[in-house]
Amino acid sequence: MNMKNKGFLSRDFLTQTVGLIVSVIVVLLVYRFYIWPVSEAIEITNSIQKSQNLEGTFIPERSFTVILKNNEQLACLILMMWASIIMVFKFTKLFGEQSMADRQFLKISRGERIMPEDALAHFKEVESQVRRTPRLRGKILPDVILAALHRFDATRSIQDAAHAVSERCEMAYEQLESDLSLIRYIAWAIPSVGFIGTVRGISEALGQADMAIQGDISGVTSSLGLAFNSTFIALLLSIALMLMVHLLQSKQETLIIDMEDLATKSVITLMKTPAAEGSQINYT
Repeated sequence: MNMKNKGFLSRDFLTQTVGLIVSVIVVLLVYRFYIWPVSEAIEITNSIQKSQNLEGTFIPERSFTVILKNNEQLACLILMMWASIIMVFKFTKLFGEQSMADRQFLKISRGERIMPEDALAHFKEVESQVRRTPRLRGKILPDVILAALHRFDATRSIQDAAHAVSERCEMAYEQLESDLSLIRYIAWAIPSVGFIGTVRGISEALGQADMAIQGDISGVTSSLGLAFNSTFIALLLSIALMLMVHLLQSKQETLIIDMEDLATKSVITLMKTPAAEGSQINYT
């Protein structure tokens, strides 16, 4: 796998930056024009109905907008949307990697074998395809095939070429795992932001203890609502995000296994050294 293009102007960095900007704008617009106005209207209605209810049996109207209204929930939703955008991009990249399985990189007729003296010519052939075709650049399969051909040309050993395939696939998997670090950080940050809301809500409730002793518990209940609502939303989003991370990681593992198997069957099994007729590796 091509390890370059990891700087500030890489596709990954631009996707993360644009994803964050889009997430902030979209979530703020939803809050500005829906969540905050609706929740405020519900709270005003509840306040009026409570003042008109003299029997003390008033049950306030509950709405999901009221649960989402606080800044901690807003921050959690921004983080969740940001992570979702990044993961959609990564799933798209994985599907692009899988499409490489349908491409024939080596032009070899039936029954033909790759001899050590032919490895360099095949290497240049695959390298030329990658240079001419932008969508092949940075893909795992052509990179693994090039590594195998280069090792076979250098060492004239099929075992070394097979080892090169395993090494390059392992490097590709480690790179994919490394690319998940930001998503894992967001998955940790979401419940942390929720707990901040919990601490803030409880501290505000304790600050209004005097009013509760005097019989007015509305402030205390409002603050406790912030405490529990922020944790509730954060935990829900964290569970959903961790499920998505698990699915993505499983997809990555399957991809690497498939790429190693495909490179072995399409390249390593075709290699042959003149030392012995049975020197090629047979994978069936």
